[in-house]
Amino acid sequence: MKRFVVTLLVCAAVCAGVGLLVSGEDYFDWGVAGGLFALAVVGESARTWLRRGRPGIRRARTPKDSRRESSGI
Repeated sequence: MKRFVVTLLVCAAVCAGVGLLVSGEDYFDWGVAGGLFALAVVGESARTWLRRGRPGIRRARTPKDSRRESSGI
């Protein structure tokens, strides 16, 4: 969860910088900054959801587990 928050804070800072740079004569381009931040939130949420794993996905066995399951032959 800490990585998720830190990544979103960094993305928010980058989006704010981009919003200021592309604004031209206006003070801030909220549409560009908000759109970029929305993409960052969606991307990070998808990454977090995929890394947590879904039920039914088997994790790789460690060598210690495979020794325990040996037949002893």
